[in-house]
Amino acid sequence: MRASTAGFVYTSVDAVPQTEVALVLGASVAGGQLSSILAARADTAIALYKAGKVAKILVTGDNGALNHDEVTPVRKYLLDAGIPAGDIFLDHAGFDTYSSMYRARSVFEVKSMTIVTQDFHLPRAVFLARTLGVEAYGVVAAEDPGGFYNYLREVPASWKALLDLALRREPKYLGSLIPISGDGSTTWY
Repeated sequence: MRASTAGFVYTSVDAVPQTEVALVLGASVAGGQLSSILAARADTAIALYKAGKVAKILVTGDNGALNHDEVTPVRKYLLDAGIPAGDIFLDHAGFDTYSSMYRARSVFEVKSMTIVTQDFHLPRAVFLARTLGVEAYGVVAAEDPGGFYNYLREVPASWKALLDLALRREPKYLGSLIPISGDGSTTWY
């Protein structure tokens, strides 16, 4: 996956091609506060937006329980950074990377995106999106101290991604279409 996506992954916001949307992949939140890894992803999406590289930001993550919400704290973070409400979309059913890419394409009708996550995660995310037919690029968010463990966990996660693609797994939740060209604030609740 890393070799096949190398030409689509960038380390600089300035170098990445312009796309419709920055897709921020979920990560841990504690007490409504973004983990350092998620804050780095949000900061990179903010930089993409302010550089005119994207027109919208789609935050995807797990909101499958009342006490677990990876997306609403990011929305607040983006609003505090000056991103307009209508340009922030929330995907509450991005339970895994495959579901996030599938839903971006099939629910939000995303045609092109810049995926924002750390280096260990980008090859799999870009590979999934491109295999699902989305013009996808990735930009590396600042690394977290997880180091080697994060790269190691990508081995089984990559095998799962290949299995999801082979089986053409449909995510648990799809729902109504929410075009990324619309008003993102309609996705908040």
